[in-house]
Amino acid sequence: MPSEYSSLFLGLVLALIYSELTGFSPGGLIVPGYFAIYLAQPWRPLLTLAVAFLTVGLYRLACNYLILFGRRRFVFMILTGVVLAQLWYLLLPNFFPEAVSLRVIGWVVPGLLASNLERQKILPTLASLIFVSVLTFFMVRLFF
Repeated sequence: MPSEYSSLFLGLVLALIYSELTGFSPGGLIVPGYFAIYLAQPWRPLLTLAVAFLTVGLYRLACNYLILFGRRRFVFMILTGVVLAQLWYLLLPNFFPEAVSLRVIGWVVPGLLASNLERQKILPTLASLIFVSVLTFFMVRLFF
């Protein structure tokens, strides 16, 4: 467990430094640390990205019917990410009984990532997320 705490702490510090130096957020300050923990299980980050993209799609659809900006947009993204992550967790055993590793990372992470994907656009967010997550992953393996 100490490497998980190290990954979260180091990911937070590196994300803060990265965002201060570049002006780009790597999907939220805590997201790279969580992605770094699960980089050895590539399905989990990929499924988390899929849920985040689905959240963005649902947000764009909902914008046709609701007024979503600022705090409302953020709360909508977080809640939608939580609901989708929970649905995936509940439905997964029905389709893949033996696949425990096919889970989304956390409940809040997809919503945070979706919020950044929408606010900052896809390419800068994904590039920043990949860079900071991989850097965190290797630094934790090297120093802890």
